[in-house]
Amino acid sequence: MTRPAGDVLLEVDDLKVHFPIKRGVVFDRTVGHVYAVDGVDLAIRRGETYGLVGESGCGKSTLGRAILRLNEPTSGSVKFDGTDVAQLKGEELRKARRRMQMIFQDPMSSLDPRQSVESILLEGMHAHGLDKDKEATQRRLRQLLAAVGLPETSLRKYPHEFSGGQRQRIGIARALAVEPDLIVADEPVSALDVSVQAQVVNLLEDLQAQLGLTYVVIAHDLAVVRHISDRIGVMYLGALVEETDADSLYRDPLHPYTRALLSAIPVPDPQVEDTREQILLAGDLPSPANPPSGCRFHTRCPWKQASLCDTDRPQLREIGGGHRVACHYAEDIRDGRIQPHEVEPELVELSGALNPDLGPPDVGTAAEIL
Repeated sequence: MTRPAGDVLLEVDDLKVHFPIKRGVVFDRTVGHVYAVDGVDLAIRRGETYGLVGESGCGKSTLGRAILRLNEPTSGSVKFDGTDVAQLKGEELRKARRRMQMIFQDPMSSLDPRQSVESILLEGMHAHGLDKDKEATQRRLRQLLAAVGLPETSLRKYPHEFSGGQRQRIGIARALAVEPDLIVADEPVSALDVSVQAQVVNLLEDLQAQLGLTYVVIAHDLAVVRHISDRIGVMYLGALVEETDADSLYRDPLHPYTRALLSAIPVPDPQVEDTREQILLAGDLPSPANPPSGCRFHTRCPWKQASLCDTDRPQLREIGGGHRVACHYAEDIRDGRIQPHEVEPELVELSGALNPDLGPPDVGTAAEIL
């Protein structure tokens, strides 16, 4: 799906989210940081679906929440329709959030069990002054339920009276209630059965076509991401390592980590499954509180080289056709000039992993504990 390059709705520049690690009971001391998101650059066009994939703990959800200021950015900018959301405060931030909504991962815990569906949908409308006319508001509620495939009688029910797929539809209706332009969907189908997943994914696509929505879809299911996304970004340990359109990524992955991810997707044909490339990553996932120097993937990379990989952190660079990759040797790997080799597993030590300069974590003195 081709769109004009200048029609950018969301632009993220060098975004970082670092969580302090504190020790002590009475007097908290910061002994390190978790580098959950550490220098992310991306641009999302109006009406586009941007997929964000990676292992659990790579920072996908934190990035999505930081875009909406649900997690405060440590540094960097988040420009939404030309306005830097990271700098907004108070009433200005509240007004901006009407145009940016989120679908949360767990459809049960994200809905208040003490509120009826009508109260849940009205809450956002009331906060932004969209419920002035009672008759128009009721009509709007019926339209929202119809849009997500739920009957009008659902308004009087409570979340526990619905199935998981129906609860996720209520979450989608809640996000749509304030007429947003951007929706961040954090694992919108991971808690659902496969048949229900297809229904929700198709619903999201239909709503996008009807309302002109822009999506950021966070997921670890690569098949779902490929089906729904125009472009895909791959995250590893707090940073983007590759970004391109969905077809190019699955046809020609360039970063070693992306190749490993895609090789893990099972193929239903036994003959193809037995003969295709399978990359098994060695070693543990490094701690985001103590990430490796240089390329953060070099401790597990089968294509690691003696120079640059463990000393210089690669920048996300374009290598043609809008395909961006953060690897010093992406072209050499693609053209076969560098061959994979066996990786010696590296054990992740927990002691001192929070901050190697400070030694083992300090839990406080006996006086502080008492």
